Amino acid sequence: MTVSVLKIAAAAAALSAAAAIAATPATAAAGAKEKCYGVALKAKNDCAAGPGTSCAGTSTVDYQGNAWKYVTKGSCVKMGGSLSAKTGNAKPVPQS
Repeated sequence: MTVSVLKIAAAAAALSAAAAIAATPATAAAGAKEKCYGVALKAKNDCAAGPGTSCAGTSTVDYQGNAWKYVTKGSCVKMGGSLSAKTGNAKPVPQS
């Protein structure tokens, strides 16, 4: 093989590996997670920010009750969030 063919093959392999890594969901790689409502800051939600929004990054206010963020399983309620959508945009109060 010529040097240019080897370079092309190496570049293709690198692109393939990068695509495979990008296709792996972040939540699967990060361990057990749960949806935590009411803890995301404005435009920092992972998904489901209510009517008129499409998904991630679309919450319109801090702590939007119907917007969720993935958090470590078991930590949502402790940080003052909710495991289901809630009304209002009150700042979460951590539980002891």
